[in-house]
Amino acid sequence: MGNACWELYCLEHGIQPDGQMPSDKTIGGGDDSFNTFFSETGAGKHVPRAVFVDLEPTVIDEVRTGTYRQLFHPEQLITGKEDAANNYARGHYTIGKEIIDLVLDRTRKLFQTNLVPYPRIHFPLATYAPVISAEKAYHEQLSVADITNACFEPANQMVKCDPRHGKYMACCLLYRGDVVPKDVNSAIATIKTKRSIQFVDWCPTGFKVGINYQPPTVVPGGDLAKVQRAVCMLSNTTAIAEAWARLDHKFDLMYAKRIMRKLHSVKHVQAFDSCCSILQAMEPNHIMFSTQANLIQSPALDIDYRLNMHS
Repeated sequence: MGNACWELYCLEHGIQPDGQMPSDKTIGGGDDSFNTFFSETGAGKHVPRAVFVDLEPTVIDEVRTGTYRQLFHPEQLITGKEDAANNYARGHYTIGKEIIDLVLDRTRKLFQTNLVPYPRIHFPLATYAPVISAEKAYHEQLSVADITNACFEPANQMVKCDPRHGKYMACCLLYRGDVVPKDVNSAIATIKTKRSIQFVDWCPTGFKVGINYQPPTVVPGGDLAKVQRAVCMLSNTTAIAEAWARLDHKFDLMYAKRIMRKLHSVKHVQAFDSCCSILQAMEPNHIMFSTQANLIQSPALDIDYRLNMHS
């Protein structure tokens, strides 16, 4: 998945599999949009700001021998000698410890040159629209309002939960393509009038909006259709507690059958118990957030815009 992601970034910014950018005539330009994702060497090669880590070497070997093998620095591809065979305790307490210092060191070197402040969002819910095939794209002309409404539907979410069962605390909408602020204002105003979409009363419900006028890029031969506009939404909603409850329930089923005790030692099972307790404590907290009294009056429509002309 990580390799496919960087393939898409390279296509969006015109970077070749060997890290070269034919259209770039300058070296070290700090204002170029691709510098957010790539660091540029003195020779003009663009290296991803990423670290790949996997205990199983064969997975990352596909990156080392693939089409984009020259794109990554060898130190960014970290592997162990064997995987944990889906045994969490083995990966966490034994073979994982063998490479943890190396991973932390490589990560430290990377983030210390890219440390920027950002809003503290603990558990964002990611949504993307439209998700349509090339066949349907010829018959559907999705407007800004259509793709915005789709972001509030469970079918377009990356986490299985129903946002209609919770309340939103914050929303960040990131648009790409043929989008203008006027259409975004209208779409958000419509969203706030729907009864099925609720917002908490105890904090201002503002929308952060980013508009990138470059159309979305798709991988040639991929399943997603090339569209004129798209939106990715990151939201903070209390409905995500459903995902935690489902995970907690699956853990209880495994624990009741003593599966954990067969695979792990008593020490490791105690660590699972501690994590489960933390997870169980988070669920009622989000329910409390949904029913919190009205402490701060929410404005009718508060939108913060970020416009970007580049890809």
